[in-house]
Amino acid sequence: MAEVKVPELAESISEGSIAQWLKQPGDRVEKGEYVLELETDKVNVEIISDYTGTLTELLAEEGDTVQVGQSIAIVDENGTAAAAPKAEAPKTEEVKAEPVKAEQAAPAQEAPKAETKEASSTQQVIASPAARKLAREKGIDLTQVPVVDPLGRVRVQDVEAASNAPAPVAAPKQAAPAAKQAAAPVEVNDDRIEVVKMTRRRQTIAKRLVQVQSEAAMLTTFNEVDLSAVMELRSRHKDSFVKVNDVKLGFMSFFTKAVIGALKKYPLLNAEIKGDHILKKNFYDIGVAVSTDEGLVVPVVRDADRKSFAEIEQNISDLAVKARNNKLGLSDLSGGTFTITNGGTFGSLLSTPILNAPQVGILGMHTIKTRPIAVGDQIENRPMMYLALSYDHRIVDGKEAVGFLVAIKDMLEDPEQLLLQG
Repeated sequence: MAEVKVPELAESISEGSIAQWLKQPGDRVEKGEYVLELETDKVNVEIISDYTGTLTELLAEEGDTVQVGQSIAIVDENGTAAAAPKAEAPKTEEVKAEPVKAEQAAPAQEAPKAETKEASSTQQVIASPAARKLAREKGIDLTQVPVVDPLGRVRVQDVEAASNAPAPVAAPKQAAPAAKQAAAPVEVNDDRIEVVKMTRRRQTIAKRLVQVQSEAAMLTTFNEVDLSAVMELRSRHKDSFVKVNDVKLGFMSFFTKAVIGALKKYPLLNAEIKGDHILKKNFYDIGVAVSTDEGLVVPVVRDADRKSFAEIEQNISDLAVKARNNKLGLSDLSGGTFTITNGGTFGSLLSTPILNAPQVGILGMHTIKTRPIAVGDQIENRPMMYLALSYDHRIVDGKEAVGFLVAIKDMLEDPEQLLLQG
């Protein structure tokens, strides 16, 4: 018999929920064939079988939370699943024939159960795959490893420190009551209220939104931009652009180019805080927020500064389709340096976007409204959009934030600058 286990997916993912079993007991499975869909904090991942045979048993049900490395199914590589239960009958007779030996064997049978409980406890610890691997190699119990991460996550350096420590500490055991409280069901004595459990992704979104507001010194500054020049440029070139590039010329490529030009002028908005250090990133991986039925996701346009308008538009279009079809991979979502979100697609006139940690800046686009604007001594109707920049005041001062937003405004009102600076 072979066990199907939850593989190590990414350093930031330690568990997931079983969304759907694609195979059922009795089904034939081939090596490399998908057996279930796993919902993680970021994406849904289809898990394959590493063995060829017959699926005999499911060790977890749909909706269950499973840990990386946990066994979730049994595969009979000999394909004799139906005969397996009958093979247990002679064992019963042996026990009856030698009752004394059976009693003596009882304590030995309890040992694996204790080991199973201990393994289950270890799997409940939030730890990176690298930390789990090192702990297995050194024979260290993850539940006994002291952590410095404020979220309680065990990292490689924690395991290394524990291996050099004289004895494990018992403090982590205090976390058990909190886990029990979190698992308590919600009881409502009103049949007019429907209790619906949040999906794993929605739970993660909720936790991270609260986390970023408690950890970052987040402020938002606003400006407005006249999009007359951009709209006129799009109107003149939209047909030829589609013919040549087989993709529409939208607003996102203009805003992406403008953001890159502004980031080059104000590099701290393309940075990250790591302890008491600032990581300045000399590349431009721009996240673009996409709304899906499961919640907001932020796929990343890699090396956007090296891409043409057409490549950016195509990249964004492809990522949006993958997001809405639930086909995004972990590589599509990781490593962004700055984010753009467009609430204008839903009619939002003004908002204060929340940072996408660990990034320190996010640009909020909004709906375009024709409004009377003073142009010299004249009043003209112009297509106007409010812009919002939320930033982390810990490393970005108001002067840089305002300058960043003004730079975007200037480039969009004179799109020729995008060719030189974006």
